[in-house]
Amino acid sequence: MKFIHTADIHLDSPLHRLQAYEGAPVEEIRRASRRAFENLMDLAIDEAVDFVLIAGDLFDGDWKDYHTGLYFVKQVRRLGDAGIRVLIISGNHDAAGRMTRSLPYPDNVYVFASRKPETKILDDLEVAIHGQSFSKAAVTDNLALGYPDPVVGHLNIGMLHTSLTGREGHENYAPCGVDDLINKGYDYWALGHVHQYEMAAEEPFIVFPGCIQGRHIRETGAKGCVLVTAAEGGVLDVTRHDVDVIRWEQVTVNIDGAVSIDEGLDRFKTAFEAVIDRHEPKPVVARVEFSGWTDLHARIASDPEHLRESVRSTAIAHFGDRAWIEKVKIRTRPDSLPVSDPGPLRELGLLVDDLSSGDTELLELGRQLSTLFQKLPPDYRQGESRIRPDDPEQMRELVAQAHALLVHRLKKEAAAS
Repeated sequence: MKFIHTADIHLDSPLHRLQAYEGAPVEEIRRASRRAFENLMDLAIDEAVDFVLIAGDLFDGDWKDYHTGLYFVKQVRRLGDAGIRVLIISGNHDAAGRMTRSLPYPDNVYVFASRKPETKILDDLEVAIHGQSFSKAAVTDNLALGYPDPVVGHLNIGMLHTSLTGREGHENYAPCGVDDLINKGYDYWALGHVHQYEMAAEEPFIVFPGCIQGRHIRETGAKGCVLVTAAEGGVLDVTRHDVDVIRWEQVTVNIDGAVSIDEGLDRFKTAFEAVIDRHEPKPVVARVEFSGWTDLHARIASDPEHLRESVRSTAIAHFGDRAWIEKVKIRTRPDSLPVSDPGPLRELGLLVDDLSSGDTELLELGRQLSTLFQKLPPDYRQGESRIRPDDPEQMRELVAQAHALLVHRLKKEAAAS
């Protein structure tokens, strides 16, 4: 007997915060969640699995229209035609959407109730599947404590949307401990909610399959589901299968000692080529970070747009549709000025050092500038790129960029005089 365990599909959820630009693989990105879901359906049919478990967050809240629901019905109908059942629990994102409850599903689909845990018996397979859907977006009770005892003579599987005792980047919904699950006596726990693959235990298997398609920079690397093989004696094997169509990655480029922008771009190309090759043939959405101590710092930080578009141009020229540059971050630092330099550059450097010496100083600077920040255009006050005066790390970046801009202009004026 074989089954697929998947979760956190977030069907039709767009990949987040991607700025379109000429040459970017827009069409590859647009249908990413659907194409990953189709790969999941193909895998289930090719492996002739007996059933598919979806452990929450099939959808991403309210639909824009009914097309998302109709698309899902069409895809799971393919499984029904192949004799494959689908069992679903609703997660926090499903519960947040009103429309996700309103379309009838094919006969091969079963959705667990939210009022209390229930058991679905698959008599032909001697399998008992226990689960409970979320009734609301934020469930803070330990749902696992109410799950029923295992059914004797059956393979027992628990489905639960949870972060266990908590996972970074995820709300602590339906909290429980691994021991809570082990003590239930089930053979396998099919978890959802955490978007990274994790084998939380092996006796019994307690598994987060992760999401099927990364949607932002916090969801890097390969994404997919798990294929589980079982027999009368229990679970025999759990194997990961990638179904995603686009990968997210962070690319760090060290430009210590670089003497020109072109040299920095060459180092970027070398670093990014290794990432592209690792994920071939899938396209890569990358956040690029330049680091290192360099005389180029003032030039780079004073005109970050030029570097950003140069990086994108390099990516298009060398990698084409296989690359999308999501963001370029500058973490470079200027080579230190001689201590004996009594001029304004030295004084400016000492002032910047004082401002950046600790979080307290940066937070105070942010407080003093907060009124000014509120007068900036909307692009600087909204979204991920907004200026956050209460974030010392971002304030440190702003100070470094302002320092670089001033140094660049002072040097330019000195050379012209």
